[in-house]
Amino acid sequence: MTKVVAWLPVDGVVHLDDLVCLVSQSLRPDSGDSVGSLLDEIRLLHRQAGEPSSREVMRRIGRGILSHTTVNAVLRGQRVPRWDPLQQVVAALSGDVEHFRTLWMKARDAEDQALAAAEPSPVLTAKLVGRARELHLLRARVVEVFEGRGGAVLIDGDPGIGKSYLMRAVSAYAAAQGCRTLWASCDELSQAFPLLPLVDTVDAAIPAAERVTPAVATVFEASASSGDRIDLVAAATERLLALVDELCASTPVALMVDDIQWADTTTMVALRRLLRMTQRLPLLVVAAARRIPHRRDLSVLRRALPPSNRIHLSGLSGAEVAEFLAAAAGGPPGPHLTELAAGAGGNPLYLTELMAALARAAALVPVAGRVEIDGGSAPGSLAAAIADRLEFLSEQARVVLRTAALLGTEFSVTELIAVLGRGINELLPMLDEAIEAGVLREDGRQMAFRHPLLRTALYEETPHSVRAAWHRDAAKALAAVGAPPERVARQLLPAIDSEVADHWTASWLAGVADELIGRAPAAAIPLLRWVVARGPSGTPHYDLLVCRLADALRRTGETADAARLAGESVARTGDPDLLVDLMWTFAEATVSEGHPEDAFAMLGPTLARPALEPRHRARLMVIAARTRCMIGEVEAGGKLARTALEAATRAEDPPTTARALSVLSAACGMRGEAAESLRLCERALAVAKDDPALADLWLTLQLNRGAVLCHLDRRSEAIDAAERVRASADRAGNVLRLGQARTLLIELLFDVGRWDDALMEAHLVLDGQAHPDDEATVWGVANVIRAHRDPSFPDKELCKQDWRATKPGGRVVAPWHLAMCLAHERTGRGAEALTLLTGALDESEEVNVAVDLLADAARLAMSLGNSAGIQVVLDQVEIFARRNTGSSFEAVALHAAGLVGGDPVRLGEAARRYAAAGRPLPQAQALEAAAVALAEAGDAGGARANLDAARSLYAGLGAEWDLIRTASLLPQ
Repeated sequence: MTKVVAWLPVDGVVHLDDLVCLVSQSLRPDSGDSVGSLLDEIRLLHRQAGEPSSREVMRRIGRGILSHTTVNAVLRGQRVPRWDPLQQVVAALSGDVEHFRTLWMKARDAEDQALAAAEPSPVLTAKLVGRARELHLLRARVVEVFEGRGGAVLIDGDPGIGKSYLMRAVSAYAAAQGCRTLWASCDELSQAFPLLPLVDTVDAAIPAAERVTPAVATVFEASASSGDRIDLVAAATERLLALVDELCASTPVALMVDDIQWADTTTMVALRRLLRMTQRLPLLVVAAARRIPHRRDLSVLRRALPPSNRIHLSGLSGAEVAEFLAAAAGGPPGPHLTELAAGAGGNPLYLTELMAALARAAALVPVAGRVEIDGGSAPGSLAAAIADRLEFLSEQARVVLRTAALLGTEFSVTELIAVLGRGINELLPMLDEAIEAGVLREDGRQMAFRHPLLRTALYEETPHSVRAAWHRDAAKALAAVGAPPERVARQLLPAIDSEVADHWTASWLAGVADELIGRAPAAAIPLLRWVVARGPSGTPHYDLLVCRLADALRRTGETADAARLAGESVARTGDPDLLVDLMWTFAEATVSEGHPEDAFAMLGPTLARPALEPRHRARLMVIAARTRCMIGEVEAGGKLARTALEAATRAEDPPTTARALSVLSAACGMRGEAAESLRLCERALAVAKDDPALADLWLTLQLNRGAVLCHLDRRSEAIDAAERVRASADRAGNVLRLGQARTLLIELLFDVGRWDDALMEAHLVLDGQAHPDDEATVWGVANVIRAHRDPSFPDKELCKQDWRATKPGGRVVAPWHLAMCLAHERTGRGAEALTLLTGALDESEEVNVAVDLLADAARLAMSLGNSAGIQVVLDQVEIFARRNTGSSFEAVALHAAGLVGGDPVRLGEAARRYAAAGRPLPQAQALEAAAVALAEAGDAGGARANLDAARSLYAGLGAEWDLIRTASLLPQ
């Protein structure tokens, strides 16, 4: 402590953070000669280079790369510096970089070992007074991560209560143990921008040369050439989670996320999924939040954690406050200091600011072995303490900081330069001044206010009306230097309530609307509403912005508003390209709302407009055809698609031709005309292949081709096709097609008996944000497998999930129906199970749906003696026979007819066809039925052979329930 006292400036002005840093240096645990050797070599190199100033070293490195504070810490610090700045400084001083890297690695290892072994000093943990239990819990979680057990902890409490400091303490501990630590912070300005707090943090964690998974940011960069509009936010979420998975493959990871009460909805979704990932990865997620504002998704996150992993920080007790003051002041506090500190309510931030203000005012004096306050110059509140800290800044620095406050709690120096219109040389002295005053700190590649309250104090110095104009001017400055749209939008959003949208805003938004909607729809919607409200129809960009607003509303699930806005605009717009876009949005939205008749009512008069060109008319007919097919009206949809194809061919419009072929192919597939569907699909692929604008359609066609190959019993080719689409969709960031590819692959894997692989893929879909169609299908497949494997199936809640029954517009989801049928049957409700299946067979025009339900419907109808059910089955068999269907349909027709007629020959033929197609479950079921029919005919040997073959197949599938059920099917 003698060294510490000797260092203190004569005026006694010292910040608590500086004091803690100094004492920690003086008390640094012995880490051997490695650390000392590195620090000595740095000083020797500096002397040999002529002892250039920190600013001269900065100049040699290059302006704006390292700050004065960082360079000074490398040259004169007492701890091992980070490698990146050390490398830059050594190179600037013409030193041997490789030699220093060797020294640095030894020093880092030695210091980490010493820190891990040493007990923290009382002064070093001044801000952690009263947090011993919480710190112990968090350190235990770090240890568990190294044992292969991930975990998650949520810390909550009032502002300034010590959440961030506790997180930084555990982050430092995790890093000292060898954990890769990541830090992200949320703030109020980032709420409209999906994943903003996490993207930079995770992207920067892996050097580009070592990365297997592309950076999250590339999802957005690829959007301009990725074809049809895709959900870029969902794609970025998947990419981010994949990167975290990649990070955890090489070393345990500790992710710290601060202030999640300000997190956007997508970040909260990503955090929930990261929590699930901790169950299988060496990943520790620590998040901090205030209790207010109340958020439902934060409450859900909190409830997802066991009580032992939820930490609530409250104010320090009187004894803990005294301990805190003693650590900060260097001696036990006197009664007056204690009384003044009582106004802080045990809040560590308030206490810290109060002590720092007292130190700056030289108001701390020793009195009878205690530390007391001297005179009336001491601030009496937190606000006064903050104001006191800011009073030490020059006016030039305050101007810079007020502008920085517009950019958020964290900001980049590049953006600050753009907004202020000044050079880095002019700004550096003022930024250094703010750092030295304890207002700013370096935070990775950005600057950050030391506490959000400091930023708020500066932000609120500017009058509200002026603030809005500043935000708008900042947006213009950022747009002028090519900042990403979401960074510009972040500045425009605070101006919405106080400003009228000007022409520049409308023009800028018209140019970036598609990109902004893809990246940040929650930010795009209020901006689009703002600009649309600015001017009447006919003003520049108005119709385009209305069109984009309707599309954004549909994407975010506000389908009623999307339908209303698009419907109003269809009647008004004269631009045929916008008309087609609006009708597409209107059709999608009205179908989602359950009112497809509104789409058809609007399409009629729209198609009748005399001024439409043939290509626009053809595109509108494709929309009509697709909408018919979406609601299960396959015949009508097919006819419209054929008409649209003829119109597109005459108009020489390849994109519309490809779309018409796609709808027509899908309609043929739904009718069971697999060969014709494949032919049309391959025609469409040939048209769409080389057109970047049809990239999404190309993926859709490849998926359709895979489904058709399945029905032609070419399942190996179908699986290859699904896996290729899955990889292509992942690279393109097309989450919708990625989900569809996974769903198709799951159905195919189930079909060929690879049930464990199917379940693994199913978990990926059900743990994510799956499209409702995909979720219902995958849920159904997973539960059908469970029904065959688990004797305890179903659980009590299963039969309540009727919300998954149908797709929008009434389409049947076959795997869901089959799972629910098995659940009803196993609980003694066979009649309800049969009604579920026959109702689906009656209602659906889709033969490719019926094919998955027919055999079970036949089995149930016969077991119940239900003549109406039997007739439904026979009608479907006739449909299959009448149409040119594929081998898969023919095998099912034989199976169903054999069940109805008790015909072992047909059942045996169905089993052989199933075997040739590589479908073990229906093969086993057909063999089992054949065994029963043969036994009833008196052929005991044939019956036993068929049943043994069936049970062998069930065993290969792990179908324990079927093995139990068939164990006594035939007499021994």
